[in-house]
Amino acid sequence: MTVGVTLNGFVGDSAYTFAIGEVSDTVKKLMRVTKECLYLGIEKAVVGMRIGDIGYAIQEHAEKNGFGVVKELVGHGVGVKLHEKPEVPNYGKRGAAIKLEEGMVIAIEPMIMRAVPVLSFGRWMDVSTVDKKPSAHYEHTVAVSKGKPDILSTFEFVDNVLKEKNNN
Repeated sequence: MTVGVTLNGFVGDSAYTFAIGEVSDTVKKLMRVTKECLYLGIEKAVVGMRIGDIGYAIQEHAEKNGFGVVKELVGHGVGVKLHEKPEVPNYGKRGAAIKLEEGMVIAIEPMIMRAVPVLSFGRWMDVSTVDKKPSAHYEHTVAVSKGKPDILSTFEFVDNVLKEKNNN
């Protein structure tokens, strides 16, 4: 599920993958690794790092766990519009692309799959894998700062509901 919000003229963007019904251990691993990729990418969203550092962290962790990244869809800048520059790919080279500066706001959104088949595009936000294999997608809006990134979106409410559901 992807959610975008506009408040006081500024946009926020977030996404969360939900398991519907019983899913295989492979799908559970895919979801866990995708969320780990998100936070590894976020760790790199500090002043002085580069966009390529974020993508590299995501790609390296996904591939180390036997998954691949979607290259056709990327994260992005966020501000007064939902999709602004710079693009924030889920792959990259360390030390490459633009340097992150304090105050930049970006959406980091790994999209991870078991394999990386060509995507089938319908309407905007109507995308599926050609082979119909599972994929996962998590996203946070992040403000770049010195020392530690500032995550502007939250999964807290979703996580609390899921924990409560699993305890019943």
